[in-house]
Amino acid sequence: MDWANYLFGFKGRVNRAKFWLAALIIVCWMMLLAALVILAGLGGKGASFGFNVDDIFRAFDPDSYKSLTSAGLPALLVKASGTALFVWVYIAVSIKRLHDRNKSGWWMIPFFAIPGLMSQFSDRLPDDSYWVMAAGGIVSVLYIWGFIELAFLRGTSYPNRYGPNPLGKTHVRQGGDRGNGSRSRQGWDQQSELE
Repeated sequence: MDWANYLFGFKGRVNRAKFWLAALIIVCWMMLLAALVILAGLGGKGASFGFNVDDIFRAFDPDSYKSLTSAGLPALLVKASGTALFVWVYIAVSIKRLHDRNKSGWWMIPFFAIPGLMSQFSDRLPDDSYWVMAAGGIVSVLYIWGFIELAFLRGTSYPNRYGPNPLGKTHVRQGGDRGNGSRSRQGWDQQSELE
């Protein structure tokens, strides 16, 4: 396996198992980096250190910069570089997972960016407004839909515009580009062998 393309590239397809493996790799990197920062004492005496998805969207919030003085500069540099690395890997693998579902990588905007920004700025929105509650409901549905698309639904079993099936299996194309029910020529096809 080409690990550099798998974790950092945006072209191609990955199946569900590789998506979950990337999530596990990211969590392990987070724990390792946080433990190293705490053991090295970069966060200050008695400080806790961790990574959070909300750290990504705090970059778009000017009020979050006021809290930067509470942590030391080395801890902030580790947190910023670690967060950038983890976000890059997550987005790269998620886009390839969307490609496996025969969807464009632009689906990351409604599945990831809009829910994250809504979460970051939700405390500044009025609580008693119906449109804010409706927007919150829509954002929740987008987040859940995106999680189901990425983590649970099977990819296309035939080669699509983003590449061949990452599982290497061949199946009858269901109304694909040619519409003639042609079989893919990669791998062994038991049905054609029986015929």
